[in-house]
Amino acid sequence: MTKKEKKERLSNIVERFKKIYPEAVCALEYGGDPWRLLVMGRLSAQCTDARVNIVSRELFSVFPDAKSMADGDLAEIERIVKPCGLYRMKASSIKEASRILAYELDGILPRDMDGLLKLPGVGRKIANLLLGDVYGLPSVVCDTHCMRICARFGMYREDLRDPEKIEKILLELLPYGEGSDFCHRIVNFGREVCSARSPKCSECPVSDLCEHYLRSVRNG
Repeated sequence: MTKKEKKERLSNIVERFKKIYPEAVCALEYGGDPWRLLVMGRLSAQCTDARVNIVSRELFSVFPDAKSMADGDLAEIERIVKPCGLYRMKASSIKEASRILAYELDGILPRDMDGLLKLPGVGRKIANLLLGDVYGLPSVVCDTHCMRICARFGMYREDLRDPEKIEKILLELLPYGEGSDFCHRIVNFGREVCSARSPKCSECPVSDLCEHYLRSVRNG
């Protein structure tokens, strides 16, 4: 496909997803608080969103804001976030990021990639999540669902595994401002229809727009 054809196909997929998943809701239940999304995004590394949501209820009841987290006891933070895995590293980074936010940034998250990447524990995935959900800026959260499924759609080679390259490709192909909501919707699609091991191609509502499926049909 040409770049123009890819943009048209992805635009059609975006519109179809809007009808299938009218509510583009972040799987992390952060209640609209940017700091909480930062913390939960960090905890979600190699952990399910469902577990992060459960753990965060206790975490935020004990440490309800960035200042209380920054001033909090590290051992207590570690105890609470332990079920999320990698708990020492995660506890240390969310405490330090909270300190920087509370005492150096007046409680306001940076609204640019470079500024967010300076926060401990924040990589491009979390930064894009924050830019899209908090500030409504063009962003693509390249999680496993997004990378796998967009490759199947034919937006890039299926063996491409570089999140930053994929992020740049999709930002050029997606309709302006649609990246954040698209990524939330594609998580649901990946869980319900297009799983890694057993995609439900015969039930897929966008199979006619999927290069992986169309190729399998052409090849018999």
